[in-house]
Amino acid sequence: MTEAVNRAPVIIKRKKVIAGGGHHGGAWKVAYADFVTAMMAFFMLMWLLNATTEQQRKGIADYFAPTIPINRISGGGDGNFGGSNIFSEDTLARDGTGASARNHGSEAGVFPQAADRNDESLREVDDALSGLSGEALLSELEQRHIITRLTDEGLMVEVFDTAEASLFIGNTAEPTAALRDIATAIAAAFQIVINDVAVSGHTVSRPIVMVDPKVWEVSTERAAVMRKLLQDSGLAPDRFSRQTGEADRRPADANPFSVRNNRLEIILLRDDLNPERR
Repeated sequence: MTEAVNRAPVIIKRKKVIAGGGHHGGAWKVAYADFVTAMMAFFMLMWLLNATTEQQRKGIADYFAPTIPINRISGGGDGNFGGSNIFSEDTLARDGTGASARNHGSEAGVFPQAADRNDESLREVDDALSGLSGEALLSELEQRHIITRLTDEGLMVEVFDTAEASLFIGNTAEPTAALRDIATAIAAAFQIVINDVAVSGHTVSRPIVMVDPKVWEVSTERAAVMRKLLQDSGLAPDRFSRQTGEADRRPADANPFSVRNNRLEIILLRDDLNPERR
């Protein structure tokens, strides 16, 4: 009897065990998906850089520009707005109403017929250079050295070095065979109109430690060589309005030592900038 009274009760505790974490709520899947998307975007970028021309890359960059509704300069192709600048007064109307100081006598969206004809002529030259008019004046390799765009001055044809090929031999003004062919094509296209022509030369920056970088001399000599090549290809000497060498003062690439800054700018000037040509 005593043994039954003194026996302590047996207490059994049961714990509910919850598995810790499991698959961590699936957060790793989101991170992995972001990583795969980023890698796909990277490979797409690498492919585009290798498969497109300078003009097409500029069109793609313009498309993603956050400050404009439509590409400012070029779409990189032959569709609508392929080479038009919607912010140019001589091309298309701006959004909204009103007039500017230059066109104070015109209704919004209505511009002088002379400006329209001028733009049509410049586009015709542009189409001839890009091959959109039918027969291509430039080969596919030569096209990689050229971009064109309409500016306030006129049609600018920019001819530049690439990483694969140069337009001049070394740091001299001696033209390569490719530049001679390009000059012949440009002269042929410019024969479509009678507008004046301006030529300017630009070079890459040279290290400051160099005793005599000669950027001014080289850019000036290259502009002179290009003018002579155009003349030899049939462009009348009296059509040249100016010839300048601008050294490395206006780089096309943010990197002052980039070969992209080795370039020539040939501008087919608008008629309204030279009343004698009207």
